[in-house]
Amino acid sequence: MPDPLRDDIRLLGGLLGTVLREAGGQDLLDDVERLRELTIRAYGVDDGGVSLAEAADVVAGFSLERAEQVARAFTCYFHLANLAEEYHRVRVLHQRESESGAAIEESLPAAFTQLTEEVGREEAVRRLGELEFRPVLTAHPTEARRRAVSGAVRRISTLLAERDTMRPGGTSRTENERRMLAEIDTMWRTSPIRASKPTVLDEVKTAMGVFDATMFSTFPEVYRRLDDWLLDGEAGARAPIATPFVYLGSWIGGDRDGNPNVTAEVTRQAATLAAEHALTALEGAARTTGRKLTLEAASTPSSADLKALWQRFRQLSDDLTTAAAADSPNEPHRAAVLAIAGRIAATRTRDADLAYQRPEELEADLRVVQSSLVEAGAPRAAYGDLQKLVWQVQTFGFHLAEIEVRQHSQVHAAALEEIAEKGVHGELSDRTREVLDTFRALGAVQKRFGERAARRYIVSFTQAPEHMAAVYQLAELAFEGSDDAPVIDAIPLFETFADLENSVDILEAMLEMPQVQKRLAENGRRVEVMLGYSDSSKDVGPVAATLALHSAQSRIADWAKRHNLTLTQFHGRGGALGRGGGPANRAVLAQPPHSVDGRFKLTEQGEVILARYGDPTIAARHIEQVAAATLLASAPSTEKRNATTADRFSALASSLDATSRARFHELVKSDGFPQWFAEVTPLEEVGLLPIGSRPAKRGLSVNSLDDLRAIPWVFSWSQARINLAGWYGLGTALREFGDLDELRAAYREWPLFGTLLDNIEMSLAKTDERIAEKYLALGDRDDLAAMVLEELRLTREWVLKITGNEWPLASRRVLGRAVQLRSPYVDALSLLQVRALRALRTQGASEGLTVDDGEWVDGGYKDRWRHLLLLTVNGVSAGLQNTG
Repeated sequence: MPDPLRDDIRLLGGLLGTVLREAGGQDLLDDVERLRELTIRAYGVDDGGVSLAEAADVVAGFSLERAEQVARAFTCYFHLANLAEEYHRVRVLHQRESESGAAIEESLPAAFTQLTEEVGREEAVRRLGELEFRPVLTAHPTEARRRAVSGAVRRISTLLAERDTMRPGGTSRTENERRMLAEIDTMWRTSPIRASKPTVLDEVKTAMGVFDATMFSTFPEVYRRLDDWLLDGEAGARAPIATPFVYLGSWIGGDRDGNPNVTAEVTRQAATLAAEHALTALEGAARTTGRKLTLEAASTPSSADLKALWQRFRQLSDDLTTAAAADSPNEPHRAAVLAIAGRIAATRTRDADLAYQRPEELEADLRVVQSSLVEAGAPRAAYGDLQKLVWQVQTFGFHLAEIEVRQHSQVHAAALEEIAEKGVHGELSDRTREVLDTFRALGAVQKRFGERAARRYIVSFTQAPEHMAAVYQLAELAFEGSDDAPVIDAIPLFETFADLENSVDILEAMLEMPQVQKRLAENGRRVEVMLGYSDSSKDVGPVAATLALHSAQSRIADWAKRHNLTLTQFHGRGGALGRGGGPANRAVLAQPPHSVDGRFKLTEQGEVILARYGDPTIAARHIEQVAAATLLASAPSTEKRNATTADRFSALASSLDATSRARFHELVKSDGFPQWFAEVTPLEEVGLLPIGSRPAKRGLSVNSLDDLRAIPWVFSWSQARINLAGWYGLGTALREFGDLDELRAAYREWPLFGTLLDNIEMSLAKTDERIAEKYLALGDRDDLAAMVLEELRLTREWVLKITGNEWPLASRRVLGRAVQLRSPYVDALSLLQVRALRALRTQGASEGLTVDDGEWVDGGYKDRWRHLLLLTVNGVSAGLQNTG
């Protein structure tokens, strides 16, 4: 571990120890330390499981109150370790930037340099101008950490950063530690579990907090850094080359598939709330920018266009221009921008006389000011903060993020069937009325905030062309020919293995629909197709799903090329490896030829949002890495490599697909598997955790995996330290193929296989067979438990053979070491969780329950055990740094 990071973790751990001693006494700290030492010792080569057994005995001896305190202590430790690691990453990034004279690896300048070498500068600039990165924020319930805890983490992180600029010794350092102790004490005393599930609008507000803190200022900074590199010495003195390429989308408040809490009214409110944040931020930026333009008229006179703009402002509002002029005596550019800020404020408060109707009008006014400055010989003022404001308007508009609606195809089918029977004005069910109201909400959002604010409509489980046609039919029924009908782009979502296989046939039929042909004529023949990683993985297993998705992307790209369509493939990836997680930039570079073509769109889910965008330095790095990969994915060398290796290893792909799928189905289609899965993992309890507005499953019980959403499927396996959703079936498939030399060649040469194996190696690194056995023992199916453990051992054996590593992640020094150092601490929480699960599963008297007239009486113990279990779920999530 790097010395600065080690010092930070020691400092924070020591401060946490002080807080534990002050809050719970020396005996609490002693219990925590004893458990910690035993779980660390359990990793000794010659231990033979003795220390882990002793640790389990220690846990068994805790009272419920003590068990809760210990669980909270380890959870607090993980929050502190996580923030130390995140801050160290920021520290390293700053250091690299200050020391490097050349383009940093995986940056946009590095990608542009390589692309220029392959296609020439003119073509590289053209492709850069067409680059698109579209992250779509979702509120899938995978962020187990409370917002109150996140706030404490941010404050402690700020205090940690302060220490790097302080002189050793002195009162300032003492004051810094005092404030840290206060914040850690607050974190310790704050319940890590929410009192109630968040509402949809709570989830919207959480995302808005990230926008306010980092996104609004960071996105244009990425453009600025790119432009500084492209223009070198001329940067800031001439018009920029860089153009906006990051455009936010959001499912929060729009994704109603399986979430009855997302209504048409909620969609309207979510869009309004986002616009409020966007307009408030734009107004503030305009006022700040305007106040800095203190260029007097004598040295920097107004252009004719700026004078004309000022006259238009005077006609709109004499009060507005009088106030701006009084605040800017003989400073026409400052006055103009302050008047523009006033009009943005009027847009936010819906003052019809002064409001801008569209963001393009605001941009046009800013361009007038910018051109006037250039004409007056002040290009640096024109292309400084004012340019940043222009980029912010172009990126966020008035809507901030396009709200995307998603609904299940069967809901549409049922609505159409009911309308056909009763008529659109008949006594329709609440659900069918809600379907129609959703389209009316889209119309209202578009009318107020523009077409960019809400036009994408995603159809879950698109399994036939009729499922796409239904969207347009329902929109027509909702408006009955009214001019207020919204512009809609219906987007198919192919999720299961069968749907991926049939995707091109469905798309062919979709192209024949008049509504689709009309939209293609209007939008320059642009089309979007979404691919679901979660359900496909739950359907056929992680290996077969990865290969099926890759094949579908290739076939869809060929289909788009045949029809001269500009295609965007939308990747429904989760943060966890069982849901398409892993480094997004590596995933982009492994895509089939022409499946990216300079456009990449993906879902950013749950805890991933804060992890990738919570800190401005990390957010900028993430955007650059993904954008750089998106630019390079279409480089001739990348496309040639991906096409050649896919063909070269096609026999391997076929073998892995068939064998892994059969092995996966052998497990999950066994009689009683869903019920057994619910027994050996905290599945039911995960559903009780108040971490999202959306239900965890579709029914009241889990009698089939079809009833279960992909998120709790992945979440529950990760909690049990098995991570089955990320690797199951691979070991058998590799052994069946058998040719180790060929497998090693594929790992070196084929990006898709290399990425797959690296991600599975990460999943294996967070798996612990010793702990997994304790969870599997909670069920009564030794046959299923044996299958899981056998496949785990086999997968680990073959992955290490291929990668040449002695243990998972051995070749990735920093990451591997970080996982290794965390594992003993996670083990402590897992032992607490197993104890709680056993109490809840067995209802044994030894766990505080008694029998009265043949009935179990728990005296409130069951709720206490459930509370302990939820505390450990929170802690394990923090320790593993991924949930669903």
